Formats: sequence, structure tokens, C-alpha cells
Amino acid sequence: MTSLVMSFIGRDKPGLVGLLSSTIAEHQGNWLESGMSRLGGQFAGVLIIQVPAEQEEALSAALKGLEVQGLKVSVERSEDATAEPETRAVTLDLVGHDKTGIVRDISRALASMQINVHKMQTELVSGSMSGEQLFKASAELLVPSPVDLDELQDKLEAIASDLMVDITLD
Repeated sequence: MTSLVMSFIGRDKPGLVGLLSSTIAEHQGNWLESGMSRLGGQFAGVLIIQVPAEQEEALSAALKGLEVQGLKVSVERSEDATAEPETRAVTLDLVGHDKTGIVRDISRALASMQINVHKMQTELVSGSMSGEQLFKASAELLVPSPVDLDELQDKLEAIASDLMVDITLD
């Protein structure tokens, strides 16, 4: 079996998941993991598929052929897992008034400490009292074992005060 990572985006409409799953099944593929969401009128996702090696090219071509139905698809062969450094999962939650650069500044600080963002969700919500737009983010981080969590907290707190956001780590 060959593992493939597929990403897709298209105008949101009923039947897109069915279209993808049918195409995968027609090529003896197995849908393993996925994350999908509607954003800005578009439906986008990433998934992992296992397929018999002899079906890989045909499945890739069939998925890319879905463009005529409005789906832009990219398919890549999954690389063999390499030995990952020992990490611990830490959750980061952030809330503050929306402004340009929040994700950029936080992600730079994390990268400077070799911290990987494993998953992240962001959204704009209306503030309950003021009605102003609030930016909310929740991220699952993979923090290398040698990283001191107090040092990480201090670094993020310094950025949080500049950005005028609240950040908590769990």
C-alpha cells in the first residue's frame, strides 16, 4: 500500500465529500485521516489515503481530473516517517482585538524555539460587550523536551503585551 497526502479546495456545495470519497473508493483507496472546513465560501481539506501501489497513478489522475467539477486537488506521496525528536504536547490559547501580524509574530517566536505547530484553529468573533472583532486562536504545539516551558511562557507574554492579546499555555 502507498500512502498519499491530498489537499483540495473548491466552491462549497453539497456533494463534494461524496465526490472525493467515491473517486478514492473506485481506485481501491482507503480514506484514513482528514481535516476539512468551509472558509470564505470555499470548502478545503487535507487527507491521507492508502491505495494499492498499482492504483496510485490512476487515483492521482482521477483526483486531479476533478478540476472540471470545480475542485483543485493536489496529491503527494507521503514520506516515510523519520525518527521525531522527543516532544510534549502543549495547548496555546490566544484572544485579543484583531490586528495584522498576530499569527506571524507568535509563529516566529515558536519557530525560534524549534516548536512545531501541530494543529491550529483561528476565528474572528464579536466581543460580547463592545461588539468589536476579537481574534481567537487555539493551537496544539509540539514542544521539544529540552525547551523550558517557563522560558516559552516568558517569551510569549512579552509578545502578548506588544500585540495586546491574552495567551495561555496548558
